[in-house]
Amino acid sequence: MSEASGHRAHPSIFEPLTLVLGVALALLGAIIGVQLLTRVGITPNSSIIGAILAIALARVPLAVLRPLGSLHRQNLLQTVISGATFGGANALLLPVGIPWLMGRPDLIPAMLGGVFLATLVDVTLLYRVFDSRSFPAGGLWPSGVATAEVLIAGDEGGGRARLLAAGGVAGGVGQLFGIPMDVFGVCWIGNVWALTMFALGLLFRGYAPVVIGVDLGEQFVPHGIMIGAGLVALIQMVATVRDRGPQTAGSVTVAGRGFGRALLGGFGAYVVIAALLAVAAGIATEMPPGALMAFVVFAAVAALVSELVVGLSAMHAGWFPAFATALIFLVIGMLLGFPRVPLALLVGFTAATGPAFADMGYDLKAGWIVRGRGEDPALERAGRRQQYLAELLGLTVAGAFVLLVYPRLFAADLLPPVDRVYAATIAAGASPELARSLLVWAVPGAVVQAVGGASRQMGILLATGLLIVNPVAGWTAAAALVARGVLRRRWGDAAEGPMYVAAGGFIAGSALVGFGIGAWRAR
Repeated sequence: MSEASGHRAHPSIFEPLTLVLGVALALLGAIIGVQLLTRVGITPNSSIIGAILAIALARVPLAVLRPLGSLHRQNLLQTVISGATFGGANALLLPVGIPWLMGRPDLIPAMLGGVFLATLVDVTLLYRVFDSRSFPAGGLWPSGVATAEVLIAGDEGGGRARLLAAGGVAGGVGQLFGIPMDVFGVCWIGNVWALTMFALGLLFRGYAPVVIGVDLGEQFVPHGIMIGAGLVALIQMVATVRDRGPQTAGSVTVAGRGFGRALLGGFGAYVVIAALLAVAAGIATEMPPGALMAFVVFAAVAALVSELVVGLSAMHAGWFPAFATALIFLVIGMLLGFPRVPLALLVGFTAATGPAFADMGYDLKAGWIVRGRGEDPALERAGRRQQYLAELLGLTVAGAFVLLVYPRLFAADLLPPVDRVYAATIAAGASPELARSLLVWAVPGAVVQAVGGASRQMGILLATGLLIVNPVAGWTAAAALVARGVLRRRWGDAAEGPMYVAAGGFIAGSALVGFGIGAWRAR
């Protein structure tokens, strides 16, 4: 019997050995995330890396490391490094690069403090809404499934480990040849309807310039579709809030009323942080009271909506358009007439919410599987609480690291590439044509989302695919969905278990090789 199902007590992240190793892995994760984001422009999924490191440490024949044989401790360590990687790079370093590029380094301390607080709220909100009808523990969360498969295979060995290893080899080799095997793996786990729309979005965006001579991104078509789909998705979430019955996707339930309280609390926290950011950055004295109030409310709405949309994309497709959703709210803020400095604060604040929300969803999904899929509610509650504290530990270490290194990085012109897009967009300004395009394309986005319903998120996933320029990923997704259909037709439900294990291998192998390639390029 595995440790996950045989023991009921959950270890603490603050045990001396786990805490020391957690801080060390958090520092490693922050270094990895910042290095790759500034030099390559991407942040890897370090959950798999953390899981493998934890398994490797558990195999070291030293008595002091023997407690790491616990799957729960390994899960806590991978949660720490995962939170530090995404938190340090995407949620903290990326926002503070925007005022630097705009020639306002004096705004950086206020920005860093504001986005750090926003990221803490981001993580707390996911902790409170995980296992609701909108974000169920039994939902897809593909990267979390892959991480859990790695941990369990390392613990159990046998046929499961061999299948995972074979999938890992296939995923790594495919990634070497430019085939995004993480997408292939996701399509063996996720919702077929949602991923079909994701694949269509990738293909439309990739081939529209050749087939119809139009760059959809330049016309802001994906952004309009995301706005329409996002608005309908929010309405669908409101419907779940009004449902006061318990949820059934996971054994530790969050009722509709609890979900609503969590969202309301998150919105209130974002209002307070946005107001503090406005005061600390000095714009409170430069804007009329009415405009200032509008900015604070809009920033809070943008932060909340952005993280919900990013979370839905991450849960259903394994990819999340965090950069793009921040750009969408930047464009809307421009159309509303906010000045340049508030716009810089707005896009940084919005970009900070979402990555940590989605990342923690993956980590909690992995923990939910390791802890027995909610069969022991007390164990699940205790484990989820410890993962939340582990995520906060990772974010704290990452925040200290970013505070220390950003002056040297920016002085060497090492900034996240997307920051240059945000700064250039602010400099370009808004136009009536832009507003018209967003409104026109919001309509089909809303229709697709409404037709698909809350369980499929077809509009959100279509927009996610359209925001990404990667036609190879579109063909990969299409091939994976066809293969999935063939296997299910041949073996029925019996195919699901092996497919999930193999998919975990595809994602893990792709993540490891992708990380290696990124590290090589970042030298």
